[in-house]
Amino acid sequence: MSVPLILSGKEVSQFVYETLKDRIAFLNSQNIIPGLAAVLVGDDPASQVYVRSKTKIFNSLSLHTETFRLSSDISDGDLLELIGRLNVDSSFHGILVQLPLPKHINPQHILSSIRPDKDVDGFHPENTGLLSLGEPRYIPCTPKGIMRILDYYDIDLKGKNVVVVGRSNIVGRPISILTSLKMNGANGTTTICHSGTPNIEYYTQSADVIIVALGVPHFLTGSMIKEGAIVVDVGINRIDADTEKGYRLVGDAHWDEIITKVSAATPVPGGVGPMTIAMLVENTVEAAENI
Repeated sequence: MSVPLILSGKEVSQFVYETLKDRIAFLNSQNIIPGLAAVLVGDDPASQVYVRSKTKIFNSLSLHTETFRLSSDISDGDLLELIGRLNVDSSFHGILVQLPLPKHINPQHILSSIRPDKDVDGFHPENTGLLSLGEPRYIPCTPKGIMRILDYYDIDLKGKNVVVVGRSNIVGRPISILTSLKMNGANGTTTICHSGTPNIEYYTQSADVIIVALGVPHFLTGSMIKEGAIVVDVGINRIDADTEKGYRLVGDAHWDEIITKVSAATPVPGGVGPMTIAMLVENTVEAAENI
């Protein structure tokens, strides 16, 4: 078997940033600076890392971003009041409410309060509806990033058996829609598997492309895939390790096992992760272009 292709989200994200520079420059010439308001509630470590990385990238592209850090005991009413102010603030073209939210806050209630044309995460019911119709306004960042990686490496899903493991509204459900839409690069035959699916390996072993987004370290093993399959690993999990930090990052796929069988796969880290921020930047630029 030939050497597997490593699908580098780091490489694709840099390509995206280069292609965005001319669009950003044109907006700047119209006195428009694309702006993103990031709302961070509580002190979830993964959320803190994501927001820091996002801020660094936005600053490097001379885009406007501001993070609103709120206490974990904030009330629904106070959070909704902040979003209401951001909805009418013309300096912000996009609003991101970082998930997860504290348990006492209903996330769908909060996400539904964001103006749909500022919902650059694509989670507002209006935007999820448009996506399901195949006419998306904003595609959720991680699923959009997955499709961009596949496109960059000329992986066409037409006629392929695609299995999505995970059904979250953030990744699993939207990527199942995207992969099956009748459009260039997609048009696959997509199956969703999840925690309630018996014998998941029955589906994964026949899949041409597997997108795994469960949040379970090393869930997808070598015995669960066929020779030549393509694996897109969305998971980023910390496991204890004898390192300086005391942990290492691994995906939902068992890399050492799958890499001997796949024709292509995304690594963790450096795979899907960098693309999530790249697509957030692109969606924010699109929002600024659409005002």
